[in-house]
Amino acid sequence: MRSFALAPLAAACLSLSVSLAAQAQATETLDKVVVTGNPLKSQVLAQPSDSLSGDQLVLTRAATLGDTLQGLPGVAATNFGPNASRPSIRGLDGDRVRILNNSGASVDASNLSFDHGVAIDPLVIDKVEVLRGAAALLYGGNAVGGVVNTLDNRIPRSLVKGLSGAAEVRFGGANKDKSGAVVLDGGSGTPQSGFGWHVDLAGRDADDQRAPRFSSPAEDGVESRTSVRNSAASSHGGAVGGSVFFQGGFAGVSVDDFHTDYGTTAEADVTIKMQRQRLATAGEWATTTGPLHRISWQLSRNRYEHTEMEGDEVGTTFKSRGTDGRLEVEHAPFGPLKGIVGLQTESLDFSALGEEAFVPSTRTRSTGVFLLEQAKLGGVDWSAGARTERVTVDSEGGDRFGAAQSRRFSPLSLALSGVLPLDSAWSLSANLNRTQRAPAYYELFANGLHVASAAFERGDPTLGLERSKGADIGLKWEGGQSHVHVNVYETRFTNYIALQATGESVEDEGESLPVYAFQAVPARLRGVELEGRWQAHPAVAVLAQLDAVRGNNRATGEPLPRLAPLRAMLGLEAKLGAWSGKLEWRGAARQTRVAEFDTPTAGYGTVRLSVSRQLRWGQTDALWYLKLDNLGNKLAYNATAVPTIRALAPQAGRSASTGLQLRF
Repeated sequence: MRSFALAPLAAACLSLSVSLAAQAQATETLDKVVVTGNPLKSQVLAQPSDSLSGDQLVLTRAATLGDTLQGLPGVAATNFGPNASRPSIRGLDGDRVRILNNSGASVDASNLSFDHGVAIDPLVIDKVEVLRGAAALLYGGNAVGGVVNTLDNRIPRSLVKGLSGAAEVRFGGANKDKSGAVVLDGGSGTPQSGFGWHVDLAGRDADDQRAPRFSSPAEDGVESRTSVRNSAASSHGGAVGGSVFFQGGFAGVSVDDFHTDYGTTAEADVTIKMQRQRLATAGEWATTTGPLHRISWQLSRNRYEHTEMEGDEVGTTFKSRGTDGRLEVEHAPFGPLKGIVGLQTESLDFSALGEEAFVPSTRTRSTGVFLLEQAKLGGVDWSAGARTERVTVDSEGGDRFGAAQSRRFSPLSLALSGVLPLDSAWSLSANLNRTQRAPAYYELFANGLHVASAAFERGDPTLGLERSKGADIGLKWEGGQSHVHVNVYETRFTNYIALQATGESVEDEGESLPVYAFQAVPARLRGVELEGRWQAHPAVAVLAQLDAVRGNNRATGEPLPRLAPLRAMLGLEAKLGAWSGKLEWRGAARQTRVAEFDTPTAGYGTVRLSVSRQLRWGQTDALWYLKLDNLGNKLAYNATAVPTIRALAPQAGRSASTGLQLRF
């Protein structure tokens, strides 16, 4: 694929948006309130954040969480084929990006390997929030890259009287997707004495993903294909929950069940059968008097299992049993100071059963205590806090893994941030953080062939804490319906734990497979994110976006693996009565800065168009939409995917999809 000079074009597009926005009349606006990373519900959040909800989420929603979010600034996707795609934030993935469900841990095995899907169905979430940059203070050391929090109403947090809900069906796309979901909410009584309930159901069925013609590695060399092999999938799930409401708060419980079967793409005959069941409870009590103003809690128990099938035979079965608990207490203000103290506990029992298990059975226990305080001093909104953790990781060992071992870690994380309003429209923010992360069980103890990813993975049981220091500077202009956001950041790691190709290979049934090892190296990541919107006309808006990240092993100068290239977006939004439309061009530059034993990826540009119409039938609102993706049918490869899968699974080709959502 021919690469092109993307940077000058992207810079020109963004400069146009910024200059036009600066000419628009500035009006005072408040930053959107997000739940994630904001337990004090401040209107001003220093950390860069994004959220998707409502019609925007409906039109953006994809089959996986990673693909749903990868258009946001600084957010890419790991793209292990179309069915296993985890968010990557600012060049960090795996155990450095915290995936949450209603602010609680979403226990699965998606951080263990790129072929393992996230056990969250985007079809039934109401909102998804993303924090970019270290959020270890509230969520632990494995949030050094950021946090993705999916929100739903499975435990009702506010009383909805009567019956309300939504139903959606969608068809088409590059994989001939057929999916649908129904969400119902209801309740009775008053907020001081009432009951609310929730029910949801969802299902999906998809064929192999179509792609522009490409050369795919095969057993006998290379073959020409127009579809991604072994990429079909099906899923179904549902949940039921309820809450009681009382003076000052609520208490509720929910249970959900999610199943999915999908091809791994790396191997032509390997499929994954995955399921997760989750029992959760949450509640809150708040008052305006006394020393304690709010107490909130949540507790969940998760049962996760997935089996890698080699044809009709069971290969390896992964099981996780996890419990996550969180308690937050907000104290009464002391002068300008307000804050919370919190406790979080997590336990995870993991096992891998089968001849090709590449990680031993392990137990991970962690307890964290954190403090966050906020105050407005000297015209600056300050936030400061600390978190200390105790983490224990035990391995049962085995023939391939040696004797049983136990490692103990004591991470300590600190953070300081401030937001300075420059005038009614401009504000300047800064974040400083010191984060420590305990290595995950697979980074310590992996040692074996991972069939689904077609690679041999090797851990290092002597790894110590991963330590990092980071800084983030942001500048915002908010002018009514127009805005400009700019962020620059740098994170330095003393010992960044990287999964890197070693150049070695192992033989398996006559096939040579690469060896990947977890290694601690000094590293640095730095980047920039720019986003602009200019309301050129009451009916037309111009959009622009640019992000870039650069990472190096500071000891050797070698690039860190799986970094996104320079990316840009230029778009137009239009609205006329009940009709809305959006035209986007998205491009990525050629990625030539790759780790050893990796290969460069070519640059590309794709065009997408969406059209939607609001409808109303009596008391029912509806949204009909049509999405046309990759109109030029450009062949594109994802630089953030692992090399073993990249050549097998290019991005989707030209496609059309349509759907209808009813809301009542």
